[in-house]
Amino acid sequence: MTPYNASVVQLAPVFFDKQKTLEKIGQYIRKAAKEKSRIILFPEVIIPGYPRGLIFGTAVGGRTPEGREMFLRYWENAIEVPGSETDQLAKWTKEAKAYVVVGVTEKDKVSDTLYCSLLYFSPQGQLIHRHRKIKPTAAERILWGEGDGSDLNVIDTPFGKVGGLICWENYMPLARMALYQQGLEVYVAPTADCRDSWQATLTHIACEGRCFVLGCNQYLTKEHYPADLKKKVVADSPALPSSGGSVIIGPLGKTLAGPLFGKEGVLTAEIDHREIIKAKMDFDVIGHYARPDIFDLTWKKQP
Repeated sequence: MTPYNASVVQLAPVFFDKQKTLEKIGQYIRKAAKEKSRIILFPEVIIPGYPRGLIFGTAVGGRTPEGREMFLRYWENAIEVPGSETDQLAKWTKEAKAYVVVGVTEKDKVSDTLYCSLLYFSPQGQLIHRHRKIKPTAAERILWGEGDGSDLNVIDTPFGKVGGLICWENYMPLARMALYQQGLEVYVAPTADCRDSWQATLTHIACEGRCFVLGCNQYLTKEHYPADLKKKVVADSPALPSSGGSVIIGPLGKTLAGPLFGKEGVLTAEIDHREIIKAKMDFDVIGHYARPDIFDLTWKKQP
């Protein structure tokens, strides 16, 4: 397989505005395409933004009418899958001749429940896969339902087998193993975590899976919020700012690009599959280093 470029895009959403955020994504798809990237990754729920520091009027045992209005506003700026927004993303993906992976807040067409979802688009301009986060973390459960786990698929592409998990799903060893068992080679990890410990997690995954890891986060400060929402952010919120930390790591844990902190931008690195083979000389999590006579993982693929 000929080496190729892959990119991660670190940007801020136009908060609670799906259309303007969509336009911004289009600009960055074109920017990454100029670097001849064949795989382009965007952050977790870049549409319509990860609502750091907002509590949506909730406390244990209580909700406020004002908080419900804020939830409605967030819901109205989520997207249906498929829908007009995914059609537009698919069009840009085709123009870029790349696989594009985008984190969105998805609005279920039947139940109206929201999901933290990861969408995969092909160079042919098609939506080819959707993964819903199987376990929202802590207060995220106010916003998003749980995925059913039937979509933990790895996508077989001309640029290798591509798949991944969203944010703290990556701390779930069995979820990672479900991906490794499918021969994953390029691991995408969009997130909302900008801490040093997250960098260590991505390095561990690269070494564990002997795969390339694309880590992608939003860059977000309080100034990115609309004026009325700035007033709603919890005072001195530890969740702000989100300094970023997008990075690309090779299969022996070597950082190839980034990490990028404190600004928006595109990171690009070469993906050379020969490096995967070299890394598997001494460790292969599903091959010569596995012990199927001792361990067995069952993935319940049915919803």
